[in-house]
Amino acid sequence: MNLSELFSNPGLGVMSTSSSDGKVNSAVYARPHVIDETTLVWGMTDKRTYQNLSRNRHAAFLFKTSSPGFNGVRLALELIKAEEEDDLLATIKKNTDEIVGPGAGVSVTHAAWFKVVEVRPLI
Repeated sequence: MNLSELFSNPGLGVMSTSSSDGKVNSAVYARPHVIDETTLVWGMTDKRTYQNLSRNRHAAFLFKTSSPGFNGVRLALELIKAEEEDDLLATIKKNTDEIVGPGAGVSVTHAAWFKVVEVRPLI
């Protein structure tokens, strides 16, 4: 499956993480920035998803395209790094301001880089 092509489609994404003691959190997330077919980046705030990742580097991302049917993907991810200052983070903040509204990007404090561990179909 070509992730660059898939994530060029509109759709709904959900990121799931777990705390070190196993408490699961799921949150709606935008489509990632595709670096290559095994590296994806999301902008993140300092809330629960990022807090969980700082203790447990594993996550899952489910993406369903807006097209009819059940087109999409389930990804197993592992956090590679989180950057607080880089050009990609600046781009993510700017995009957030444009999509969510002026000033929304200020809360995005991390560019979280993930390795794609497994790719599975949505169903």
